[in-house]
Amino acid sequence: MASILAHERSTTHERSTTHDVTNQPPPLVPYDASEDTALIEGLRREGAGWAEEGIRRLGLRAGSAQAQEWAELANRHEPELRTHDRYGNRVDEVEFHPSWHHLMRVAVGEGLAGAPWADGRPGAHVARTAGGLVWGQTDAGHGCPTSMTYAAIPALRRQPELAKVYEPLLTGREYDPELRVPSEKRGLLAGMGMTEKQGGSDVRTNTTAATPTAEPGVYTLRGHKWFTSAPMCDLFLVLAQAPDGLSCFLVPRVLPDGSRNTFRIQRLKDKLGNRSNASSEPEFDGTVAWLVGPEGQGVKTIIEMVNCTRLDCVMMSATLMRRTLVEAGHHVRHRSAFGARLVDQPLMRNVLADLALESDAATTLSLRLAGAADRAVRGDTDEAAFRRIATAVGKYWVTKRGPAFTAEALECLGGNGYVEESGMPRHYREAPLLSIWEGSGNVNALDVMRALRREPGSAQALFAELALAQGADARLDAALTRLKVQVAQTSEAGARRLVELMALTLQASLLVRHAPPAVADAFCATRLGGDWGHAFGTLPDTADLDTVLARALPDGA
Repeated sequence: MASILAHERSTTHERSTTHDVTNQPPPLVPYDASEDTALIEGLRREGAGWAEEGIRRLGLRAGSAQAQEWAELANRHEPELRTHDRYGNRVDEVEFHPSWHHLMRVAVGEGLAGAPWADGRPGAHVARTAGGLVWGQTDAGHGCPTSMTYAAIPALRRQPELAKVYEPLLTGREYDPELRVPSEKRGLLAGMGMTEKQGGSDVRTNTTAATPTAEPGVYTLRGHKWFTSAPMCDLFLVLAQAPDGLSCFLVPRVLPDGSRNTFRIQRLKDKLGNRSNASSEPEFDGTVAWLVGPEGQGVKTIIEMVNCTRLDCVMMSATLMRRTLVEAGHHVRHRSAFGARLVDQPLMRNVLADLALESDAATTLSLRLAGAADRAVRGDTDEAAFRRIATAVGKYWVTKRGPAFTAEALECLGGNGYVEESGMPRHYREAPLLSIWEGSGNVNALDVMRALRREPGSAQALFAELALAQGADARLDAALTRLKVQVAQTSEAGARRLVELMALTLQASLLVRHAPPAVADAFCATRLGGDWGHAFGTLPDTADLDTVLARALPDGA
């Protein structure tokens, strides 16, 4: 009898086991983060085709199980502030999980920090942006110190004697995380301290005071910064009030004599996202600093840094779009509902194709801006004028689209996308930061208005770019006509509407010129022609979804 009961229990278990896993997608990892047609085409078009082999190699590494695990661990084990050592000495150090250092070592080694400034090849800055578009599909947080290091170089060059000492180390490819005398290290990272609690983006209200010392060019700072990310960088560009007004200063963590500079980290920010990266409130009190650029011209000096970091905000938003699109595409290809795979369901195909259009446009614009930056650095005045306005336009719009995009991509996974282990919540929390960093939407919209009023050459350069696609699509032509009228008539209160139209017209013109007709047609119909709804997934019945999806998500992506 016992054997009969045992047999029945065994048979029942085999027949009704509750833990067989069916209708779930296999792991996405490993995947190739560089398998993106818009990315590779843009890399070649903007003058960095020579970097393609390296970008493809980096894309495979970014999508590897190891790199994705580094990203997950770096966000799960957040940085910790250690203000004092065991003996009571003030140290103000932030400790990171080893995975953070692995990510940083690859990023710096692959030239994603200051390396392009030491690379004489045309397209070096484009190659760096393309590298960010693939390596950023691991973790966004460690992109902060690499971005600020990249951006510090043009500002530092305003003080040639300082640039001579530090630029070779900032442009190197060695990651050296220890706090030591900067000139004795193998490589350096740079950060910036601009905002204060009473003013935020209004840096002219800063109260941090800079007092000249007896040594020319050397000052001491006293004050409190509100949002200074990556506090373990070696050097910081800081804004402070000197006798002749707001000025820019270089603040080292460790002084040339080996002593620690006064850089008291009061606390680390408890942020919505970007958890792998430490963002801090440092206090200066007798902190040694060197003047960068003339006194009273701090904003003018540091604005080049902001232009570079704004480009990186566009790039990272495009990266998050691409990463979450790949996740969504992978899920719907392997998940079935109501008798068919999700990817074959008409509404899901429409959603995925609409997301693909947005991702394509963001990536294409990001690389176009990088191309403008690269050519501007090499002396092209027309590209410098275009870069001036188009970077602010792209920063406003692409970063605004990011949160809605990641939310829609997350929804493609349903409940699976809402749980932390999917990774999608991390990407979703990351997206809003990029519209806040380096100036919120209002700040960037007003910056565009300022460029239109004070630098008319920037508007001319933008319209010259748009004219390259004129006559190719009636909806684009109509949008260009509307844009010219709005530029002449828009007040400050209407700046957002103006900049949105600028961004959509610019993206459409790039797609009309460089993407397949089906992609350009769907984008113009829905973003300029009014044939769309307010949510993703509202492409018209005439849209060629097969072509759009085949371009954005080839079989391996």
